[in-house]
Amino acid sequence: MMTATLHGDARAIDIAWPDGSATTFPAIFLRDSCPSGFHPQTLERQFDLTSVPLDIEIGDASVDDGNLVLRWKSEDHTSRFDANWLAANKPGMPLSDPADVTPTLWRGDLTKAELPRASASDLLSDDAALLDFLVATKRTGLAIVDGMADDVDAGMTVARRIGFLRETNFGVTFEVQSKPNPNNLAYTSHALPLHTDLPNQELAPGFQFLHCLANEAEGGGSTFCDGFAIAEDLKASDPEAFRLLNTIPIPFRFQDQDYDLRSRHLTIETNHLGQVRELRFNAHIAATLDLEADVMAAYYAAYRKLMQMTRSDDYVMTTRLEGGEMVIFDNRRALHGRAAFDPSTGFRHLRGCYVDRGEFDSRIRVLSR
Repeated sequence: MMTATLHGDARAIDIAWPDGSATTFPAIFLRDSCPSGFHPQTLERQFDLTSVPLDIEIGDASVDDGNLVLRWKSEDHTSRFDANWLAANKPGMPLSDPADVTPTLWRGDLTKAELPRASASDLLSDDAALLDFLVATKRTGLAIVDGMADDVDAGMTVARRIGFLRETNFGVTFEVQSKPNPNNLAYTSHALPLHTDLPNQELAPGFQFLHCLANEAEGGGSTFCDGFAIAEDLKASDPEAFRLLNTIPIPFRFQDQDYDLRSRHLTIETNHLGQVRELRFNAHIAATLDLEADVMAAYYAAYRKLMQMTRSDDYVMTTRLEGGEMVIFDNRRALHGRAAFDPSTGFRHLRGCYVDRGEFDSRIRVLSR
């Protein structure tokens, strides 16, 4: 059974747990988190923080039937906190999140057969199978769906099972095939070096879905690499190169007759814990670098080293997508590309769409309930 001890200044309370540990809860945190201050249906906070002083004091504290009961000095109000809620919301401890999946880094020795894989029919009909697949996909950043219906909208159907589709200047979906007057290298038969899509956007798309409708041409093999693995290895082997790519944003730009989309981003982005969480690498739509002259040479050296790593057999997985397969990958982690192909030797057509990371994570959380 937990016990509660009020601090002498009444501005915090110590909770002792059955396992012998203890946690200090500031009074202002508990008043702001009082369950009565949240709407019962929307679960949104309605409490007005400015209605109480920052140095609010607890008048009385007790434990009643597993609940912490607080009465406040400055107002006629009582707050009740369930012990499980207190244990899950200890100050400094992030809330448990089913979508917080630890990445499994991989390199060039990974094979297509080792990737997470599921059938489209299972994902569309079985919530448990979908949850397992989403978690596995987030862990590797790359996965395969097979048994796709012979339907141009089949990829969208699977993607919409996960979340809303992200619309870009290329539309809700995009056709990856060689065509006249292309406005992107993807719409040619040329080789595509490994890259992430649309770093010119304010927020680059999250997960990409590429449904292979036909792949009969000679060439056109797909390439992938784990940007997180490359970034971590760069950090270990050349900390200064990593620092430059992690601290100096560079400009990206896409332009055609109808659009001129520009944004500035770090090539490697880390979270508040210093963990690599995003890469934005796309040499063919990186704009002219406008860095100061005294940092230009060092930045180019770091950028070039990263580029060389994306072309090394140590990191690159080369495979071939077959008709009826769909590849799903985290566009801000897994770099993708392809070899050149000869359109005169057969038809090659992939149809793609995006689902943002937030939608992907939301589905994991809802299914985990």
